[in-house]
This record gives sequence, C-alpha cells and structure tokens, in this order.
Amino acid sequence: MDFGKLQDISSVDFTLPPNHPDTLPLLQQSGSYIKPSVYIGLPVWVNKAWVGDIYPSSMREKDSLLWYGKQFSTIELNSTHYHIPSPDTIDRWRQTVPQGFTFCPKFPQLISHEAALRSTQDITAAFCGAIAGLEDKLGNAFLQLSPSFSPRQLPDLEIFLQFIPESIPITVELRHPAWFADSGASRELFEVLEKHKAGTVLTDVAGRRDVLHMRLTTPSAMVRFVGNGLHPTDYTRIDAWVERLQQWFDHGLRQLYFFVHEPDNVLAPELATYLIQQLNKVCGFDLKPPKKYVQPVQGELF
Repeated sequence: MDFGKLQDISSVDFTLPPNHPDTLPLLQQSGSYIKPSVYIGLPVWVNKAWVGDIYPSSMREKDSLLWYGKQFSTIELNSTHYHIPSPDTIDRWRQTVPQGFTFCPKFPQLISHEAALRSTQDITAAFCGAIAGLEDKLGNAFLQLSPSFSPRQLPDLEIFLQFIPESIPITVELRHPAWFADSGASRELFEVLEKHKAGTVLTDVAGRRDVLHMRLTTPSAMVRFVGNGLHPTDYTRIDAWVERLQQWFDHGLRQLYFFVHEPDNVLAPELATYLIQQLNKVCGFDLKPPKKYVQPVQGELF
C-alpha cells in the first residue's frame, strides 16, 4: 500500500491517538458480552518469498490460497478492486479455505474511484451479488474512496449506502484531509455511517496520521496497519494497538479485522505473528500463529 508511505520516518509521532469521544459509548451499546471474533490477515496470498517459510518449499503457486488459509483467518481481498470475480472463481475461493476463514473484498475502483459512487447501481448490484456467493466466508466488504472524494460528496455516499443489501457488511475508508480537518464534516460523516450500520476503516500509516481517527460506528473494527520493514516502531505500535483493542473488547467490541502490511509484504507474516502472540498474551485469546515450514539442512537426516 503506497498511500501515506514515507521513506524517512525519523520525525513521525507514532503515538496512537486517543479514542474518539463517541467510540466507547457506541461499543457499550452492544449489549451483553459475547466472545469477540478476531481475524488477522495480510493483503495478498501469493508471495514467492513465503515459500519455504510459511509455505512448504514444495508448494505450487496455484495452491497459495490453500496454504494461506491454513495460516491466517482473513484476507484483504484487493483483486476485486480491479474486476468482479466470476461465480466459478468465488466458488473456488470459498471451497479452498477452511471453515472460519473470511474474505474482505474491496469494492471495484469503477464504483469507488472512477464513478465516485454516482450512477453505479448496476455494477454495485453485480458486485454484491458476486461476493454474496462467498456465503459464510464473506467478511466485511470495504469501500476505499479516493483522496479526491470530499465532504461535499457525503450525499452521494449516503445514497450509495442505502443501496447496499443488509446481508453485505460494509466498512468505509476515507482519505480526503477535509473529512478529518473539519469537525463538522467528520461529525456528519460518522452520523451517516452509524445510521446505515457501515463501519469505518482505521489506517495506521506513517505519512497520514489524520486518517487514524479512532471512531468506530459499529461494534466491528477494521484496522489496516502499514509497517516499515520491521523497524522497532512496528513492534511498539503493535503493542499500543493491543492495549487499545483490549479496552475496546472490554467495552463491547464484537469483531476485529486486522490487516498487516509491510514493504513488498515479505515481512508481513512475521509482524502478524507478533500481533497474534500479543493478543493471546494480553487479551487471553487462543489464536493460532502461522506455522514455519523449516526445511532440514542437508545431512541432518542421516
């Protein structure tokens, strides 16, 4: 993910912002305690660098999703941003991964960027119909709006959300700085999202700290975390997130999707493993960390 990336992070304040004032009250409306569903994943399932690491060295590339599904519980499904998958593709994806795995498909760029949500009923219906084929393996679909999509287009967003079937859970990522610089614009935005039961995407990236608004509009959180090559701050930032998530779980967070990005994503599994270990330690979960496929050194078997 190139959005908000910086070559030099030495002057970045990575302190996690405080909760938005409306976040904890929103979570407390969730009702009685239910064990939260926690999904940890990456933005891709194909990466040659993982073969012989978290994938067996003998793995065929076409089996990447099969092995990815053994290691993680969700995927940030970016391929749907470029085309709507066929029913056969959807069926193959659904049948390849184990029970409990969820896909989080990104809305097509024809909808979110090129048309900026206007006059998109047909293609939106086609997309929603396609991803509905994932059945119980459909997670939160996410609508990533372009950096040019500004507060003056809020009516377009509300009309669009009204068109999304209730069976398709949706989260929204906004990037235009005005959404966060103008308190009135952000208040109206969050009111619309909450009204239509649409969640927010929280993006933790070095160059755009403003988008880390810490406002939840549903009892489900989606975090996109962009690391910096396992720089020491990657780990301290994860620690801060685990502490914050524990607070959210205590107040009623029902569901978490957390996606770990790293440059070229080669090192993303290592940071995701650390995240899982810390969630288990601090929050008392029993999440399965990725397994390492260490190959024997020649001669060790004799």
